[in-house]
Amino acid sequence: MFGISSYCAKERLFSIRFQLFYSTAAATTLVDFLVNSLGFSNKEAISTSSKVTRSTLRNYEPQLLLDLFHKVGMNKTQIKTLVSSSPELLFSHIDKNLKPKIMVLQEIGLSGSDLVTFINKSDFLMRGLHTTIKPSLDYLREYLGSYDAVARVIKKEPRLLSSNLPKVIPPNILLLQNLGFSLGDIETVFHRRPRYLLNNPEWLERVVNQAEKSFNVPRESRMFLHAIEALVSLDESKLERKLDIFRSFGWSDSDICAMVRKLPYCLTSSEAKIRSTLKFFMTELGYEPSYLASHAPLLKYSMEKRVKPRNEILKFLKENQLIKGKLSLYTAVSSPESRFRKKYVLPFKEKMPELYDLYIKNTS
Repeated sequence: MFGISSYCAKERLFSIRFQLFYSTAAATTLVDFLVNSLGFSNKEAISTSSKVTRSTLRNYEPQLLLDLFHKVGMNKTQIKTLVSSSPELLFSHIDKNLKPKIMVLQEIGLSGSDLVTFINKSDFLMRGLHTTIKPSLDYLREYLGSYDAVARVIKKEPRLLSSNLPKVIPPNILLLQNLGFSLGDIETVFHRRPRYLLNNPEWLERVVNQAEKSFNVPRESRMFLHAIEALVSLDESKLERKLDIFRSFGWSDSDICAMVRKLPYCLTSSEAKIRSTLKFFMTELGYEPSYLASHAPLLKYSMEKRVKPRNEILKFLKENQLIKGKLSLYTAVSSPESRFRKKYVLPFKEKMPELYDLYIKNTS
C-alpha cells in the first residue's frame, strides 16, 4: 500500500511540474509572440501574458486570431490595443466562438472601419453569443423596427451588446412611461444617447428627480428629457466637481439652474473645457454669469475652431469700423459657417488678408 501511495504521489508531483513547465514555456512563447508580432515592449508583453490563465495558454495558436483580425481590417496598432485589454482573445476558439460573433455584426450591416471601431470599443467578443449578443440584437430589432436602426444605435454605443438588454431596458422604459413620457419620446432619446437606458431604474429615477428638483427643469419642458440624458452619465462626484467650477467663477445656483434649463448638455463638457470656456468669456471678455446662463450654447461651441476665430474677426471689424451697428458675438458664433463667412469674412477679405488666412486655417 505504501508503494502505491508513494507512486501516486510521485505521479502527482511529476504532473504538477510538467504543467508548471508547460505553462512557463507557453508564457515565454506568448511574450515572444507579443513582442515580435504585435510590437509590444518586453515589459508590456510580460504584463499582458500574466493576465492569461495557465489552462488558456494550452488551447490555441494566437496567430489564428491575428489572421482573423487582419481579414476584418484591423491594423497592428488596433490589434495590440485589443489584445492588451483582453489577451485571452488570442486563445479563443476561432470557428466556434469568434467568427460567429463577427458574422452576426456583418449580417446587420457593420463592415470596414465601422466593424473595426465596434470591436475595439466593445468587449462583446468576450460575451456569450446565445446568452447575451443574439438576445440583445433580437430585442433591439423588435424595439427599433429594423436592423439598419440597430446598426446605427450600436455604432453610437458599442457597449449595448455587452448588456442583457431584454432584462435591463424594459424596467427603465416602464419607469419613464409612468412619469408621463411617451414611447416616441423615449425612443428618440435612445437614438441620441443609447446609454441612458442601460442604468438600473433606481439610478434613472434619481436622475429624474435631480433634473426636476435640483435643477428646476419642469417635467413638461422639452428640455426635461435632454436634462436626463445629460445627467445620467454623471456620477455625483463628477457632477459636483463641475458645479464647483461654475461656482468658483461666481455663478449662483440659480444661474446654474437657468443654464441647465436652457441647455443641459453644458454639464457634459469636460472639467477642463468648462474652466477654459468660463475663463475666456468671463475673465477675458467680461461676460456675467446671468448672460452666459441665458445664452448657454456659447459654452458648448468649440473654442479653438469656432468661438475664438470668430471673435478675432469681430474684433478686427469693430476696431476698423468696417460694419455699422452693434456686433453680437452670440449671434456671430451661433450663425452657420456659410452665413458667417458671407456676412463677416468674405466682404473684408482684402482688408484683413492675414487674419482671413488665419481664420480659414483654424476653421478648416
